[in-house]
Amino acid sequence: MADKIVNRVAQSALITFDLEDYYPQGKRCSLDISQWLEEGVLLREKDFRNALNAFDFSPYKNCYVALECSTDALLPAWAPLLVTAHLQPIAKKVVWGTLAALEMAIFTPIIAQLKGEDFAGKPVIIKGCTHHFIPQSVYVALLQKLQPYAKRLMYGEACSSVPLVKK
Repeated sequence: MADKIVNRVAQSALITFDLEDYYPQGKRCSLDISQWLEEGVLLREKDFRNALNAFDFSPYKNCYVALECSTDALLPAWAPLLVTAHLQPIAKKVVWGTLAALEMAIFTPIIAQLKGEDFAGKPVIIKGCTHHFIPQSVYVALLQKLQPYAKRLMYGEACSSVPLVKK
């Protein structure tokens, strides 16, 4: 008679923390301000305002938007604000920066709401494989949130993890 197979990982106190479980649904988009600049670098206020007023922002409805400028244009501080004013009524969130900065802005309040006490004295694996783009900065913020509480922190999967912190 064969021995019964026991899943010791499932029976352990090990917590697998998967950022995918916290990933807010919604399309992520990047919007480049340089499209409204003369030759991609020169902002003429009247032309800029007219271009924004004529632009169809509806594709950004209910999206998370990373607003950036892909050229080396020197923009006045109000330029991204004016674009944001057009996006604010329809977008879920608008940030100035890259898609990585957008994800960080989305995840910051999520990580802040985690109760560190829930991980106190427990071994935790931060799952590394995700279907969505989650930048390293989010993992760094998560580690900083969990480290004061967790007994042990690892990265990867239960079958193959990299130790990070051990108390």
